[in-house]
Amino acid sequence: MAPPKLLLASTSPYRRELLARLRLPFEVVAPGVDETPRDGEAPAALVLRLAREKAAAVSGRYADAVVIGADQVAVLDGAALSKPGTRDNATRQLRALRGRAITFLTAVAVAQGVPARIAARVVPTQVQFRNLADAVIDAYLDADHPYDCAGAAKIESLGIALVERVESPDPTALIGLPLIALVDLLAEFQVPVLPG
Repeated sequence: MAPPKLLLASTSPYRRELLARLRLPFEVVAPGVDETPRDGEAPAALVLRLAREKAAAVSGRYADAVVIGADQVAVLDGAALSKPGTRDNATRQLRALRGRAITFLTAVAVAQGVPARIAARVVPTQVQFRNLADAVIDAYLDADHPYDCAGAAKIESLGIALVERVESPDPTALIGLPLIALVDLLAEFQVPVLPG
């Protein structure tokens, strides 16, 4: 029996690149989910809800497919940091992060069917930022333009120079799609990454 079609419910190029590492054929479908946090929603609840909603939204359109959804938030002092969007916001975020430890929460969800059966996990990553001078922040923003990344740092690119230490059970979680957790979730949906 052929495996079900695999869909990535994301427009993120970072997630697309990560999923390609598993060498499974997949297609990308925009989930069209409103990512606005709810009043009083904790960061872990937010990322888990959004990953599940993205997977379920696409699963509703492709009931036979196995759908992957993901979301990420940076957490500083208990508050979520959103994608900065602009240079000014990125500058403010990086100034707030200098010399500090921050937690990135990355959620991944796998869904299939209507109503969708969904399994999901949240993977934490602790990041210790260097004590960044304003000139370093400016040079980094000139070079990397991380305006679409939570916490304003592309760790898979030049953003690695901003940090002293990264601690995570999954090295791909920080980039936006925790592949170790995803391999486990796909197995629950009879989509093995390696045969046997």
